[in-house]
Amino acid sequence: MNVRAFFALRIPERITRKLADYADELCHFDRGLEAHWVDSSSYHLTLCFLGEVSLEQVEQLELRTREALEARRFSLRLDHIGYYAVNPSLSVVAAMTSEQQELTALHSSLVELAIQSGLVYDEANFLPHVTLARLPADNQFALDNDQLANLDLTFAADAVVLMQSRLGENGSIYTPLFEVELPAIAAN
Repeated sequence: MNVRAFFALRIPERITRKLADYADELCHFDRGLEAHWVDSSSYHLTLCFLGEVSLEQVEQLELRTREALEARRFSLRLDHIGYYAVNPSLSVVAAMTSEQQELTALHSSLVELAIQSGLVYDEANFLPHVTLARLPADNQFALDNDQLANLDLTFAADAVVLMQSRLGENGSIYTPLFEVELPAIAAN
């Protein structure tokens, strides 16, 4: 049996509420009413999409992640809304972060663990993000950055979660498969 899986960071409720308010403001840019707005209860920061994964590979991923992931907790700042082409047929409107060394290192570590677990990773242009809306790549969505309020949301990246994604009647349904806490940075 295979599952669709991805690594993610959970988002605290206080940030989720602010992102939901922000998504409400973005709705008026959806001129063709093509966007499928994500329910705020499903918000997470996608770190690394893995695609179809066998249950044996999930076990390998958990073992390797628990044993080999060297990332520490860090503060993550969502600082802008982006329009991001996920693949040739799908785009997303997403909360994103500017280049952040800790996030890039965590993403790279998870990709390496996935490859070591026997997965083929081919998302070369992937950017970690919080999906607010999904829409067809060929759409009429017009995001005017000059009309957007500044996004300045900071939260602790304190655990990595492997999530299963299943298509439900009203969008994707996410189920955590395992979670690995990131240790705090030791005080000097």
